[in-house]
Amino acid sequence: MNKSTKVQRENIAWFYDQPVDIKFEMVMNHFEMSRIMINQIFEEIIREKTGDRYEHSLSGPKKFYRHGFNPGSIKMGDHRLPVEIPRIRESASGKCVPLPGLDNLKNLAEPSEEVLKKVLHGISTRDYKKVTEHLAESFGLSSSQVSREFKEQSEEAFKHFCERTYEDHNFVALLIDGKYLASEQMVVALGVTDKGIKIPVGFIQTSSENSRAIGQLLKQIVAKKFSFTDGLLVVIDGSKGIYKAVVDVFGKKAIIQRCQWHKRENVLSYLSDRDKSNFKTKIQNAYREPDYNKAKLALESIHKELLKINQNAANSLQEGLEETLTLHKLKVAQIFSRSLGTTNCIENLNSQMAKFVRNVKHWSNSNQRQRWVAAALLEIENNLNKIHNFKHLNKLQEAFKKYLSKKPLGKFSTKK
Repeated sequence: MNKSTKVQRENIAWFYDQPVDIKFEMVMNHFEMSRIMINQIFEEIIREKTGDRYEHSLSGPKKFYRHGFNPGSIKMGDHRLPVEIPRIRESASGKCVPLPGLDNLKNLAEPSEEVLKKVLHGISTRDYKKVTEHLAESFGLSSSQVSREFKEQSEEAFKHFCERTYEDHNFVALLIDGKYLASEQMVVALGVTDKGIKIPVGFIQTSSENSRAIGQLLKQIVAKKFSFTDGLLVVIDGSKGIYKAVVDVFGKKAIIQRCQWHKRENVLSYLSDRDKSNFKTKIQNAYREPDYNKAKLALESIHKELLKINQNAANSLQEGLEETLTLHKLKVAQIFSRSLGTTNCIENLNSQMAKFVRNVKHWSNSNQRQRWVAAALLEIENNLNKIHNFKHLNKLQEAFKKYLSKKPLGKFSTKK
């Protein structure tokens, strides 16, 4: 047996000896790293034509300039990886010209088992230079075709993807919500920093929003140096499993805001079409009242009305009512109800994720789901806007300090 064959067998043996969750994560990383590599290849091609990014001089040998991106995809065997395909224009005519080498990348062969194992082993040992070389090999690029600068840039991109943590951010809010993907639920967590930046910080595949599974997700997020100083506003729907997991992991530093939209829709689901419009307006107006006492008084008045019409609707309004008024208690409802009074931010994220993966016609296994969700979240992250009124987040942090110094964490009602 020669030395090369021995090393390959050791790599394969190492991979098969890993726990199942590690195998899933590494295969998922391989597909996302392939997308990163493709983007790096595009950048290398563009640089040869136009020079470095933001280089505005069109004189000399450079006859082309950058002109944005088109959404596209690269076929890898049976899978499609969404990518942004850069455009270049000819300076003389102003016309877009085909990207050199694009046709060669449009239909890549599925990486061989040998290349895949090399890549996975490189990930595990954090040898990102080797990962770059092996991925280039899977794309049909020889070492001589891959420049030193290209290798260095790819290596840095892979390192960031595999090892990114959140210690550079201070979080003020966390939104948690589930999304069904081909009959399986993915629970996603979206962090909001004190600068208003939205960052998908984790997800987990689970059959239900039970506290044990969600607790594991939150612990994984904490392990990646997810930090908050004064307190953390956690925005959730009515899931008791999510509530319990949040309390178990974050303790009294977590201040829970129940989604007002979910509360309203739950109440309306019990009513006839004749009554829905009337009570929808009343509930919305009650939550729009910025003062806690006035908002609660209006909701209690609605509760009394509902008791005469439909007791189930009345009970639904009463259940967990206090937690729908958390921003009112913090005296910041007028500023942040639009962005943090509901789970709309994360539901918008989930909607984008659904569009991202809609071209997948057949879901074969768990690792396929996870790598597609991971790739979607990373892609979407680049286009997320800051939350509404983010410049006033310091007021939310001050409210945390005052509230947590006086109030214990409220109990969560289990009444239906």
